[in-house]
Amino acid sequence: MAKLYFHYSTMNAGKSTVLLQASHNYRERGMQTYLLTAQLDDRAGTGRIASRIGIGEEADTFRGDDDLFARIAKRLEDGPCACVFVDEAQFLTSTQVWQLARAVDDLGVPVMCYGLRVDFLGELFEGSAALLALSDEMREVRTICHCGRKATMVVRRGPDGQALREGAQVQVGGNETYVSLCRSHWRQEMGDPHA
Repeated sequence: MAKLYFHYSTMNAGKSTVLLQASHNYRERGMQTYLLTAQLDDRAGTGRIASRIGIGEEADTFRGDDDLFARIAKRLEDGPCACVFVDEAQFLTSTQVWQLARAVDDLGVPVMCYGLRVDFLGELFEGSAALLALSDEMREVRTICHCGRKATMVVRRGPDGQALREGAQVQVGGNETYVSLCRSHWRQEMGDPHA
């Protein structure tokens, strides 16, 4: 039975590594997969899912106005596909998450989404909120704060190294921009913005 999965975490937890390994496991057994990633995240090159540990794979890209149900249906017309993998799932729209759910329900293909849960201000991304609401199964990919506790939050650092307390929700970046922290250290860095 096909399901919609959401594998979530903070930055630098290895979500893309887990995605690439899962896709490899299907392919190693002779099954085809379909990989999608957000067009706006081109850190590894446009249409490429890559991990910090050096592995990568080509993928189709999606934008906010793409119909993902239609894209998956077209992919299935082109040949068998055992699973759909979506990287950077936080950049999905709510409508697109519903389209993925329809693909699971109506086309019978499992869809595994990997993405951030919250942004640097501690707010849910639109795609993540919809995935938390609609997913059949959710799994946390864990990483740790510098103190050793589980990291659940992320701060965005400015050029001076200080935590930014405002800005656009979406700003693509890696280790040079974002640091994963436990909630306690995030609150220290951010000045407890919700007090």
